[in-house]
Amino acid sequence: MKGGKSKGESKKAETKLAVNKKGAPATKGGKKPAKGKEPKDPNKPKRPPSAFFVFMEDFRKQFKKENPDNKAVSAVGKAAGAKWKSMTEAEKAPYAAKAEKRKAEYEKSMKSYNKKQAEGPAAVEEEEESEKSESEVHDENDDEEESEEDDDE
Repeated sequence: MKGGKSKGESKKAETKLAVNKKGAPATKGGKKPAKGKEPKDPNKPKRPPSAFFVFMEDFRKQFKKENPDNKAVSAVGKAAGAKWKSMTEAEKAPYAAKAEKRKAEYEKSMKSYNKKQAEGPAAVEEEEESEKSESEVHDENDDEEESEEDDDE
């Protein structure tokens, strides 16, 4: 039998088609969220750039000045990669130093972020309340006391 399917093959095809027909939540791109992955927290500090990406920041500006007509991101990346490979360790050192500085800042911000996360949602509420200055808090209390006195009269 040419081109025909055996009984075993057609059952496999049917079972494959039946999978994921219902019960899958609709998400962006039609994919299910990965198991065990939590949604990203927008307050979480971004990871610091490597020495190469610090170099890329400066290189992009220079490349755009020299090649204003070139809009391709890939061309900038290729040119930067080639330049980075040709640089000596001494030329790369300032970028590595900037990257280390940014990494230290990131670690500090991550410690404070993790501390806030460990304290939980109650700490976030207290922090929001503490944003008001003491004078504002006292003013609110004075207003409440005045309105109570007016009610008594």
